[in-house]
Amino acid sequence: MKNYTLFILLAGILLYTACSQDKDSENFKILTGHIWTSDSLLVEGHDASTPGGVLANFKGDVKFNDDGTGSFGNYTGTWRFAFNETQLIITSPDLPIPLTTRIVELKDNSLKVTTSIPDPQNPLASLNIRMTFKPK
Repeated sequence: MKNYTLFILLAGILLYTACSQDKDSENFKILTGHIWTSDSLLVEGHDASTPGGVLANFKGDVKFNDDGTGSFGNYTGTWRFAFNETQLIITSPDLPIPLTTRIVELKDNSLKVTTSIPDPQNPLASLNIRMTFKPK
């Protein structure tokens, strides 16, 4: 009887722990709780959101849906957190490779990410990107 009681107690603790991990994280709630609009889209510190700019297609609204889909300016695709929610990975059929960004800031009033991509003019170099968004 003593073993049965111990088993029930441990099963209850395990069940409680597993259920409490199913809740969405605070970062998930903040990210999916807003429609974000681009504030600045910079490559090497210069505006790259103008027509023909490297980040022109990211200009506009960004929406991260609860189901992992989203719209990112002119792109649509999927998104997910990586590395304990310190990175965002955006995948779209319109992007040549998944875009892996480092989350610099994620608050109710600010989303800032950085990344680097290969320089199309010089394959041996990278372009440093910083994108900031604010809630709409």
